[in-house]
Amino acid sequence: MSAPRRAAVLGSPIAHSLSPVLHRAAYAELGLVDWSYDRFEVDEAALPGFIEGLDSSWAGLSLTMPLKRAMIPLLDEISPTAASVEAVNTVVLTEDGRRLGDNTDIPGMIAALRERGVEKVESAAVLGAGATASSALAALAVICAGPVTAYVRSRERGDEMRGWGRRLGVDVRVADWAEGSRALDAPLVIATTPAGATDALAADVPQNPGILFDVLYEPWPTALASAWSARGGAVVGGLDLLVHQAALQVEQMTGRRPAPLAAMRRAGEAALAAR
Repeated sequence: MSAPRRAAVLGSPIAHSLSPVLHRAAYAELGLVDWSYDRFEVDEAALPGFIEGLDSSWAGLSLTMPLKRAMIPLLDEISPTAASVEAVNTVVLTEDGRRLGDNTDIPGMIAALRERGVEKVESAAVLGAGATASSALAALAVICAGPVTAYVRSRERGDEMRGWGRRLGVDVRVADWAEGSRALDAPLVIATTPAGATDALAADVPQNPGILFDVLYEPWPTALASAWSARGGAVVGGLDLLVHQAALQVEQMTGRRPAPLAAMRRAGEAALAAR
């Protein structure tokens, strides 16, 4: 019998996280009966102490806000993907005690879009300018052939998005949030804003919309996603992203491929329906 292995998601607040549901579903499907996955309320101040307290039974960690940048100084190695956006959401703990950081949000976004048949777009729009928006730009660096317009609420946020664009090799143009309805004409719209922020745009969805990627999963559907679907547009949701990024984490932490996407998605849907 193999030695028990542990993994967990860390962040603050963390009670809402679906990660335990998704990872445990994967373990069950893969027959990893000796694996456990938990959640821990950990803020930036407590992170170093928590990490130092881990023993050899630990295989990996998932990180959510506010830890995605705070973890970087505690790592032995960081992947080029994570370094490109200065954000780590995955830590693999090796048998020899090394801590390897990665970002599965970016390939998770690409995989979620490809699952819906989106391989390349000529241009795109991003609503918002937070941490998720930088990951969206990194994904667009792979799938978008032309310019990306970022709709932001302040000049400072606009400057940040331009900076990320230069770093990632994306032609980023900035527009004021007040002009957000214009974003909806883009072939691909990625909404990275908190709940409720895009509700006012729902009335402006065009007759023949392209693809909407709304990174929220609760509440779901958002007003914008509902209006988009009603107009016949394709919608990729936050649960799609969550499942794909978690599947990549499972693969890295357990060494088992492929992760059971269908089982993880069913578990996520059931958990959301029960809330």
